[in-house]
Amino acid sequence: MGGENPYQDDRGNRDRSITADGAGASVDVTRRDGPVAVSPGGPFLEGRAMTGGYGKSGPDILHGCTIAVDRGEIAVIVGPNGAGKSTAMKALFGMLDLREGKVTLDGLDITALTPQARVRAGMGFVPQTHNIFPTMTVEENLEMGAFIRTDDYRGTMEQVYDLFPILKDKRRQNAGELSGGQRQQVAVGRALMTQPKVLMLDEPTAGVSPIVMDELFDRIIEVARTGLPVLMVEQNARQALEIADKGYVLVQGANAHTGTGKGLLADAEVRKSFLGG
Repeated sequence: MGGENPYQDDRGNRDRSITADGAGASVDVTRRDGPVAVSPGGPFLEGRAMTGGYGKSGPDILHGCTIAVDRGEIAVIVGPNGAGKSTAMKALFGMLDLREGKVTLDGLDITALTPQARVRAGMGFVPQTHNIFPTMTVEENLEMGAFIRTDDYRGTMEQVYDLFPILKDKRRQNAGELSGGQRQQVAVGRALMTQPKVLMLDEPTAGVSPIVMDELFDRIIEVARTGLPVLMVEQNARQALEIADKGYVLVQGANAHTGTGKGLLADAEVRKSFLGG
């Protein structure tokens, strides 16, 4: 995947079938505190100047960190171990309280929303581990992804099977019996069953072979082509930046470098410090 990225060409809105129909959908506005505030303009999803950590008295892990992704983009968060990459993702999803900063989604301030309410607001989140139900079949896992829906979700399931054909072949098999790459496909497919407005992936290629990693990245590109914003944390920084429209390099919970995927790959300091030269 070195050199010119073959996947960057001709990516844009193609088919919104597995995504929510943009703004105007009903939103569960259950909040910890206060009403939903309108925040017009800006990126589709943004965590701005986020500072915070775990627990009420725990040390700050994020220090003024800003992460954003717009419609049809793939944005990636990279950096050394312990840089706060997954913490930034969890902050966007509401899994830790921010001491400073805010999170906006599709023009709404969602900083005070619970993670459950953020799912209903349009966030599809795939954690790095424990992201499937291993004793349930592939199809049952996908059905669990449709728990918030009241319409007929069978069409979405067929679209997931079109995206990940191996899952259709193994739909009656327990998900725990699948390979690591196939389990990740189940996890992504289950998130897509909610018809999200944004897809968030925490290290989707962790522990898989380079061939499987390339296949997963191909599928992520197909998802972005529908117009769905994709934000992911990745340890395989060089490969992730090759498919990224936008990249964020975090160091000690703060933004160290921000730019296009190609721009960061071409940056001598980024290559030397984070990409092995």
